Amino acid sequence: MAGLPRSGSSLLSALLNQNPRFYSGPSSPVLSTMYSIENHLANDELYHGYPKEQQAFELISSVIHHFYSDVSDPVIIDKNRAWPARVSYIEGYIGHKAKIICPVRDIDEILTSMITMIRRNPYKEGQSRINFIDEQLVKLNIPISDDNRCEYIAGPEGILGQSLNAMMEGVNQGFADRLHFVEYKDLVNKPQETLNQVYEFLEEEPFEHTFDNLKNENQENDLNTYGLADMHHVRAELKSTASNPEEILSLDVRKRCEGMDIWRQINYNQNEQVVPNVIKI
Repeated sequence: MAGLPRSGSSLLSALLNQNPRFYSGPSSPVLSTMYSIENHLANDELYHGYPKEQQAFELISSVIHHFYSDVSDPVIIDKNRAWPARVSYIEGYIGHKAKIICPVRDIDEILTSMITMIRRNPYKEGQSRINFIDEQLVKLNIPISDDNRCEYIAGPEGILGQSLNAMMEGVNQGFADRLHFVEYKDLVNKPQETLNQVYEFLEEEPFEHTFDNLKNENQENDLNTYGLADMHHVRAELKSTASNPEEILSLDVRKRCEGMDIWRQINYNQNEQVVPNVIKI
């Protein structure tokens, strides 16, 4: 699973975990660990002195299995927002076509959700850290304001910008067929139909879900990790409580969000992608 932040990935995981065949966890270090081992061997003189390519391949590919050795469910969904940009990489290790679920949402709604979350999680004395967005602004000596927060979040180093660029890269590399986009509004307004489409994409049998008493069974330690206590909280009731972007974002930010919905610009019929080359925010 990849996609965009604040687009329902935690909600989608909570729903998929109702299916006894599925395990869908929080963001994992699987991809970064595989890269770390690969880069270490590539720069290790002892390995180059006596290289063992097949054993190196087996070592790196085993990360996936060992990280989930405590999970017995037949279908395991690993979450990392960089997966769409690493399709050929992971396919080289798993030996078959990748399938990546990408929750998405209007960009102005994502930024509205981020700003609203930051506002309801003010820094308190004794807290281990400030939120990870303001933390970066401080390091970059950028004044803290909602507009500057949006600029960073959607910029090349921000969580939204990086996620959007990863999807863009996957599409531009010709892997659009490996990506299944799940619109947040569809997940909230017609959940069973939307989940059936996910099952079809995964080539799994549909499962009848319930949409009350929802809970994130794999809750991350959001406060210590992100400085935001409820970043991956899932409400018990399936409904949207999102604020209106016009009430939260400046007019300038809202205008700059226009045209950033790259997942809606893919022309599958002509096998051509109409994708912006740069993040506009």
